[in-house]
Amino acid sequence: MTITTLRSGLLTTIQDLGRYGYQKYGVIVSGAMDSYSLRIANLLVGNSEGEAALEITLMGPTLLFEKDMLIAITGGDLSPTIEGASVPLWRPVFVKKGSKLQFGLQKSGCRAYLAVAGGFAVNEIMKSKSTYLRAEIGGYQGRAIQEGDILEVNSMSEGAFSQIEKLKNKQNKRPFQPANWSVRWNEFLPLIKNPNIRVLQGAQYEKFTSHSKEQFFTQSFRVSPQSDRMGYRLSGPAIELEEKLEMLSEAVAHGTIQIPPDGNPIILLADRQTTGGYPKIGQVATVDLPVIAQVMPGQSISFTEITLEDAERLYLEKEKNLRQLAVSITYKLKQ
Repeated sequence: MTITTLRSGLLTTIQDLGRYGYQKYGVIVSGAMDSYSLRIANLLVGNSEGEAALEITLMGPTLLFEKDMLIAITGGDLSPTIEGASVPLWRPVFVKKGSKLQFGLQKSGCRAYLAVAGGFAVNEIMKSKSTYLRAEIGGYQGRAIQEGDILEVNSMSEGAFSQIEKLKNKQNKRPFQPANWSVRWNEFLPLIKNPNIRVLQGAQYEKFTSHSKEQFFTQSFRVSPQSDRMGYRLSGPAIELEEKLEMLSEAVAHGTIQIPPDGNPIILLADRQTTGGYPKIGQVATVDLPVIAQVMPGQSISFTEITLEDAERLYLEKEKNLRQLAVSITYKLKQ
């Protein structure tokens, strides 16, 4: 089964949950910016939740389906249509052979995720299919999807095949047929403008001035256009150290908030480097990383301090909800 790329869009890459275990060799983790959307998209088409999917940024591609397929689109609403008809999000959708999927205006969020039943047939590099753009490894030939690319798709699961047969019977000559059920997505991904992000104190938090620490948690910051998958650069009140600090580079994580000499925070994201030498004022709670991923350049964010215990509780609650969702989706696909 194949999908042909008719138009590439702004930035479309194959991503899974990341390339772990190789940071000690200088290889970044990469993976989906919004892991919740990727995981749920895969569950909706009967894949394992860590399977690779297309991460679509702002302006999406145009894709031609060469075979009947089961797909799901989650994440931000980038106005997907098939043969001119709007495609509902956060649910399984049967797509008929020969149909074209394209994306239009951005309505909410800035990244959508397209999963196909069976997953994309690309090689794993260091146990991951994720695209590492700077090193040109993983994904589709180590690069973003381009016009003319042909994406191979693996064989689908029994549940996905069953869902296709069920939706085919309801199709009524349309180029696609969505399931009559969907995920309550706002329980996992609140797509709101200017979100408030929960943050733990960073390793060098006490090295910043009292005024800067107050400003960090009471003022808003705008996401700069010079932001990408590596990190979001923020502009706002300058965050200053009490005195000059000489640091050795040390490990950084997804969501680490560094303060470079200009005082403007940088939130490190999926394509972050493996180490950093700037002082760290905070660490974004894991549950809010997908929210960050859906914030567009030009929008504002603010920060609220939480404890490590709160961050752990929120994470465990979200994972429990995802486990329950996975069971429910598996049952519906087999009905």
